Amino acid sequence: MLRFKIAKMSCGHCAASIERAIKDVDPQAAVSVDLGHKEVTIQSTAEERLISGALRSAGYEGQALAA
Repeated sequence: MLRFKIAKMSCGHCAASIERAIKDVDPQAAVSVDLGHKEVTIQSTAEERLISGALRSAGYEGQALAA
């Protein structure tokens, strides 16, 4: 399980963009978004660096948190 703090995530559109970026890397990923805390929890077999890169490509800088 991976967790990221995404400071610029502020709305449902942001959450959908982030989820889409993650699913582009791993279509089977389970993505849970907490807009209130600006956190995303991801269950995926993809490497953290690939998920982090997808977030950056989508325009969001994610800070990895302890899972």
